[in-house]
Amino acid sequence: MIKFGPSGNGEAFYAAGFKHTTEAAAYCKSLGLDCFEYSFGRGVNISEGKAVEIGEAFRQAQVEISVHAPYFINFANPDDEVAQKSYNYVLSSAKFLQLFGGERVVFHPAAQGKVSRYEAVQKTADRLKTLRDYIYLNGFENLKFCPETMGKIAQIGTLEEIVAFCKIDNCFVPAIDFGHINAREQGSLKTVNDYKNRLEYMIAELGYERVKSFHVHFSKIMYGGKGEIKHLTLDDTVYGPEFEPLAIALKELKLEPYIVSESAGTQAEDAVQMKRIYYSVDT
Repeated sequence: MIKFGPSGNGEAFYAAGFKHTTEAAAYCKSLGLDCFEYSFGRGVNISEGKAVEIGEAFRQAQVEISVHAPYFINFANPDDEVAQKSYNYVLSSAKFLQLFGGERVVFHPAAQGKVSRYEAVQKTADRLKTLRDYIYLNGFENLKFCPETMGKIAQIGTLEEIVAFCKIDNCFVPAIDFGHINAREQGSLKTVNDYKNRLEYMIAELGYERVKSFHVHFSKIMYGGKGEIKHLTLDDTVYGPEFEPLAIALKELKLEPYIVSESAGTQAEDAVQMKRIYYSVDT
């Protein structure tokens, strides 16, 4: 089943008097949402007891929880000691994801740095093969590890690069941030076919079953010549992309992803809006 939910807690959550992520489960359920992404963006700073408590709240609400690994990850860094930290960021995120009772870890793969793009992509791929080995050694093979398409041109994470990384092993599932793609490609996503072309490419390369329940981040994003500048809300009328053409493309291709709203401050409300749009469009 397709799922919709927010990345973290938005302004309305706190305005309503809520304070803790344990309350976010029932809050999402009350809005008719199906999932929630917990961010370890600034580091994995949570106790095991609190993780179990959060996981129980989401289990009772029947809202699926995923995690976003720390933003510091860079598998293209030439320093092996720094790379070891990146492995640890992903693996510690996976450990706490299991305590939450979820199954998806989203992570940013790399930045190009001072080397050629080819070198950075090759280094990232080699390190992801090592990450795969760590995943199996630590008993995390039943989880989904989702490298994400990135919004800045200097970051590693074009659609093609992410698909290639996912070919390394079945434990890798693409996290496609359509706002990021639109930003780095200067407004490329406008029509149903713009989305379908990219989705059909993923299916051709990875197979329908791998792609059917892939991970999605969606928001409108301001961009400039170097790509992403900042996240916006669905109410923005200047920058894209629009969600409705994606909803149509998903229905036509019979795909049922896990869709996370990353709107700036209105992520839960915009997740509700996307769910409404999805169920209202005809194909």
